[in-house]
Amino acid sequence: MRFVFTRRFFILFALGLVPLSISWQMPVIRYFVLAFDVLLLLGALLDFLISRNPEGLHVKRTFEKRFAIGDPNDVRLTIKNDTGRTLALWLKDEYPPEMRIGDDRETQFRIESGTEATFTYSITPPKRGAYEFGNAAVRFESRFGLVWCQAKLAEPEEVKVYPNLRKARELELKAVGANSFLAIQRRAVRRGEGREFESMRDYVRGDELRHISWTTTARRAKLTTRQYQIERDQTIIIALDAGRLMTGRIGDETKFDTAVHASLALISAAARGGDNCGIAVFGRKVKKFLPAKKSTGHIDAILESLYDLQPEMIEPSYSRAFQYIASNSKKRSFVIILTDLIDKESSAELINSLKLLRPTHLPLVVTIGDRDLNSTVSEVPGNIKEVFVQSAAEEIIFQRDSALRQVETHGGLALDVTTQTLAPRLLETYLKVKERGLL
Repeated sequence: MRFVFTRRFFILFALGLVPLSISWQMPVIRYFVLAFDVLLLLGALLDFLISRNPEGLHVKRTFEKRFAIGDPNDVRLTIKNDTGRTLALWLKDEYPPEMRIGDDRETQFRIESGTEATFTYSITPPKRGAYEFGNAAVRFESRFGLVWCQAKLAEPEEVKVYPNLRKARELELKAVGANSFLAIQRRAVRRGEGREFESMRDYVRGDELRHISWTTTARRAKLTTRQYQIERDQTIIIALDAGRLMTGRIGDETKFDTAVHASLALISAAARGGDNCGIAVFGRKVKKFLPAKKSTGHIDAILESLYDLQPEMIEPSYSRAFQYIASNSKKRSFVIILTDLIDKESSAELINSLKLLRPTHLPLVVTIGDRDLNSTVSEVPGNIKEVFVQSAAEEIIFQRDSALRQVETHGGLALDVTTQTLAPRLLETYLKVKERGLL
């Protein structure tokens, strides 16, 4: 219904019924009451017709910040009255039903001509993706105050909900600390001889012959050797599994969301450490790939590429993903595979596919478990159900340990973590690789 009768209408209608109390003596009064009620209804309809188009009434929706999963965000509605008269208003916004609302999304106020008013409410997106706000419904009093007219203002608009970068940086600072990279870089400079060319200098006794530049020596007629320095801008590629096992939910997040936030924490840490970082998301095929960079806008580009990606109920293809990474990353890289393994088949495919990365790249396989299975098997079972649960947990632990040992046998690194320990263990391993100069 495009209009609703106001309190004034019902009062007038009730007053019109009062004469009916004496209509038993004067029946003609009934006709006057009927005429009054018809005229009142016609007047309300006419009032609606001349008031229904609120020219000069404008509503604009703005947002306080970029939407991030799990973070409340304020939605501000600004209504401007250029109609030439004071209006009594009801304002109600049409927000995405998937989001959790923290405050009332409707309000009532009066706004004078030539002024504007604002209304703010809070909503929280539960997951990443694209969401759509509808129109803002405005109910305003008609010119003669007989009806409330309803109009839809503020155009529908789509918003993007991104991974929570604030949460990722909190994970980074909690795991790494503010000063860790300074100490790491000081230690790294003293390790090894380095592979990155720095300059030429005169040969001195004790220099390795393989470092002599014979072309420069011939030009200068003097033995000249190349001088190298430690490579600080290492390359990191994060490969995110978006397959079946990553759809499992732990608390409010899927394993994939947990892996996304841990990846962002690592990317932020790598940027502070002076490293290039890229990302690949794969299922049966590679869905997204961003080459390794360390520009200021690279994290924004990664957020943009991840906001609408969801894991699917399919088995991932490790061979396709690793082949794609190897073809598009010629420089030696630290390739971090965030996945989960339970059965022998998926483990076998992953291990067989590692040869596509070795020996050019250094792979790290990180398996994300549902919970701490070791604590499950360490408890004394109280009933037959717990015995079966422990047996299943022991089988999973055995298969995962067997797969991770084979990864290490093939020259890679391996981690078995839970969703709670993923970020700190991942960052700790990255720092060790950087400190030891394994790349």
